Amino acid sequence: MDQAPGSPQEPKDAQGLPGCYRHPDRPTGISCTRCERPICPECMVSASVGFQCPECVRTGSGTGHAPSANQPRTMAGGTLTSDPRLVTKVLVGICVVVYVLQMAIGDRFTERFEMIGLAWVPGLGGLEGVAEGQWYRLLTAMFLHGSVVHIAFNMLSLWWIGGPLEAALGRARYLALYFVSGLAGSALTYLLAAQNQPSLGASGAIFGLFGATAVLMRRLNYDLRPVIALLVINLIFTFSPGFNIAWQAHIGGLVGGLIVGYAMVHAPRERRALIQYGTCAVVLLAVIVTVVVRTAQLT
Repeated sequence: MDQAPGSPQEPKDAQGLPGCYRHPDRPTGISCTRCERPICPECMVSASVGFQCPECVRTGSGTGHAPSANQPRTMAGGTLTSDPRLVTKVLVGICVVVYVLQMAIGDRFTERFEMIGLAWVPGLGGLEGVAEGQWYRLLTAMFLHGSVVHIAFNMLSLWWIGGPLEAALGRARYLALYFVSGLAGSALTYLLAAQNQPSLGASGAIFGLFGATAVLMRRLNYDLRPVIALLVINLIFTFSPGFNIAWQAHIGGLVGGLIVGYAMVHAPRERRALIQYGTCAVVLLAVIVTVVVRTAQLT
């Protein structure tokens, strides 16, 4: 049986915030506008005013409508699902499978799909790159990794950041954020990095998730210090000499994630989908323009 709001048994964190009534280990400052039970981002359903819990939406409490009249929605307008981490699991699984293929097939597989700008050197030969028309590398490089440590660190970050963000945005919006951020990172790498320097990894997309998470936490009035501290630590590693990290991918992904994340979280309800996916389209257009302009400079 659910605890009544404000009851003595309701769990609270060190700052006095109650725990979500469905997930007591998640402190939250948001409550359902109907039953007033505390709800975390995963349980928030956007309403005309504030947020409602899934039970109030499902039963149509106080609305006068049948239970099917309102479909449960995340705070960004996505559909609530039984497994709010499914897309994150699939992304992790794809990266692991691709890494196994890298280990099994060898360098010829990695060299075919990693991000490299202008690879063909007249008289010396070599692989073709983005400048020679292989635009797919901007996408496929997001699923490749250079070592066990590389993929382990990225997949742990994806699981820790991606799961809660997927629950708050919904599957389609989360997937759009992930790919747009990753492509923005690849585009900035293509623009600024040495054109014969290969790069690979999911870091650009993951930095986009960091940016969107910061926007989401700010929107919910959560303490931003943990995510900012984690982001600063990652940026220190990004710019530290000796780590051989493509900082362009990280910064491009972060900027893309901040832009798309802001649109996902702050879009007004009446034009929400148009603004959210329209922003994704604008960022993708910027990616295409960047690639076209840079290619024209190199060829």
